Parts: sequence; structure tokens; C-alpha cells
Amino acid sequence: MSKARILTAGAGSSRYATHVPTNILEKTFLAASSSFRALANPRDARLVGVVGETTGHRALGRMLARMKRDPIGRTILQDRPLIGSSSLPLASLRSMPDGSLGCEYARFLETHRFNPDERTAVNFIDDPELAYVMLRYRQVHDLWHVVFALPPTFLGEVALKWLEAAQTGLPMCALGAFAGGVRLKPGQRAMVVRHVLPWALRHAASGADLLSVYYERELERPLDALRAELRVELLPQTLR
Repeated sequence: MSKARILTAGAGSSRYATHVPTNILEKTFLAASSSFRALANPRDARLVGVVGETTGHRALGRMLARMKRDPIGRTILQDRPLIGSSSLPLASLRSMPDGSLGCEYARFLETHRFNPDERTAVNFIDDPELAYVMLRYRQVHDLWHVVFALPPTFLGEVALKWLEAAQTGLPMCALGAFAGGVRLKPGQRAMVVRHVLPWALRHAASGADLLSVYYERELERPLDALRAELRVELLPQTLR
């Protein structure tokens, strides 16, 4: 069976199917304008995505290098799997053993009425390999919600964004976490400072690269077993 791929050589100056070529001045304008608007609306995935694509080159390079050092990460980069309704049909996920990653992922999608096909495409990253790393990060976001038992509430999203910021180093993650955090209640902000930030830093220091997990091959595995292998520490229930 051929491996699914989204990044292909494009026509003209485009380097992959969804690439929009931009120069440094255009990237700077996009980064500035999108950052300003994303601060006002941190749940606008498109705005946050543009910030990530125009400011994350160095972080993406480090993410790519880390994946290349990991055997599973290298396999993911070679296969370039995609997460969507065609590659992971909801009916198939729902039929997996109770308590498995796949079953819990299906429950998460159904409960919150999420569609994995709605993840935005990558446009403004020039290097096709870095573009795939960004795409992979976006597509595993909901799986990380499941792995870390974080609901898609404001508090849950802020917690996951701080984890992503510590794990990836992407400036947009810190921007999203900060922008979302100012909308939390004072007591919730205090919990973020006391509990979430140290938790995110502990995970970043644990050595487990969350992007070098071939989630598609772990779907039938008990979620608790995967958490144990990745040394996942769940936040207290009051923070989830």
C-alpha cells in the first residue's frame, strides 16, 4: 500500500501542494498582523497558524532534527502519514477496544463534534520537510488532548498550549497560551502559574518527544500503557 503524502513538488515557485511563496517582507507583515489579531482572538486557528508558519522556522528546525535522531521519528518523516477522516475513519476508531487510544480519540471527537479534516493546511513555510513537521504537529493536537486528558475548554487549551510551547519551542504556542491565559479567571491564572507551567517544563525535560510517536500504530493500545511509556503526568482533576 502506498503511503499517504500531502507534500509534493508544486508548479513554478511553489514547493509543495499548498505552498504560498512569500518573501521576508511579506512574512514579516503576515507575522505582525496575524499576531496582533490572534491576541484578540486566540481561538482563531487560522490566525494562530499563520503566526506559527511565519515565526517558527528555528523551532521547526529543532523539531525536525529531534525527529531525525529518533528511529520512529525518522519513519514518520519517511512515511508522512496524515490524520483525517479517510485515514482514520470514525467507525473504525469507535470499534477499537474500550480504553484504547483509538476508542478514546473517537469519543473525544464525537463528544466535542470535532472533525480532523478541519485542520488548516500549511501555506507559508518554504521548506517542504519543515512544512510537514508543522502539519504533523497540527494533526496530532487533538490526540494530545486525549493523551493528557485535557478538555478543549479555555483552561484545557491554555494548559496544552504551555505544554506545546515547552515541547516544541514554537513562539505561536506561547502566544496562544498567554492570550488565552488572560481570559481565565484570576484563580485559574494562579493555578496555571503554580501547576501548569512547572508541569509543562517537567514534560519538556523528560526526553519524550511527542512528535516521534507513530500514533496511528498505537490506536489499539491501552491508553494507560501509552501514557506510562511516554511518562505522561496528568494534571490534577481540578485543572482538567
